[in-house]
Amino acid sequence: MLESFEVLKKIVSKQYLKYGMNFAYGGTGVFDTFTSGPNMTAQIDSFNQLIQENVYTPTDLSKSIAYVSVAGNDYNHYLATNGSLPGFPSFIASVVKQTTTNLIHLQSIGFKRIVVGALQPLGCLPLTTAQASFQSCNSTFNDLVALHNNLLNQSVTKLNQETNDHNTFTILDIFDGFESVLNHPSSHNIKERLKPCCFGVSSEYSCGSVDENNVKKYLVCENPESTFFWDGLHPTQAGWNAVYNELEKRGLYKILY
Repeated sequence: MLESFEVLKKIVSKQYLKYGMNFAYGGTGVFDTFTSGPNMTAQIDSFNQLIQENVYTPTDLSKSIAYVSVAGNDYNHYLATNGSLPGFPSFIASVVKQTTTNLIHLQSIGFKRIVVGALQPLGCLPLTTAQASFQSCNSTFNDLVALHNNLLNQSVTKLNQETNDHNTFTILDIFDGFESVLNHPSSHNIKERLKPCCFGVSSEYSCGSVDENNVKKYLVCENPESTFFWDGLHPTQAGWNAVYNELEKRGLYKILY
């Protein structure tokens, strides 16, 4: 991983560094998951190494915004490793606690503005709504998401109270953005709000699956631009655009700037 950064620094022109850098790895979480990529703490450590190497200066950080994304991979991993529903609240608390520790770490590195995304309604992901034939969200999972977001809000409020600048930490309410679009899909030209555009031909397959003969075992809808979800977990480009528009209505730029 660190070797890849060394390679990229030689390939990417320094003029592009001013636009920032993304340390996220698909499938990773606050803690370790099934994905082999580094967890959030390791990602921040990698960024800190670049600070030590003067790739970015303290002045750069003071004028920058750190965005922290917790997408729910920890919770998928928890369920996949036989985590129980009664134990979920305790695990959620541990995820938020470690996220808070990571936010403090980013502040100590030198960031003056740190934005953390609220968790999207996981109970509305096609992976979950498939059990209801993609007709309704799972209220149990969304209640757990609400617990995560409430605990995160409490932690961020406390962090701001403990700093001289009460605007250091901000939550980007992605949950509200998702919910607004899913509750009013037609206003965003979304015709299919819960059923994914790309899905397996049967329950044993998923989007992108092929058999031993490399024959496709998935189907893709004709109009991805009218579908909110691409696969079992991720929105389409149109879906994200709709969420972005909702966040913009709610003062996205005021949050960021």
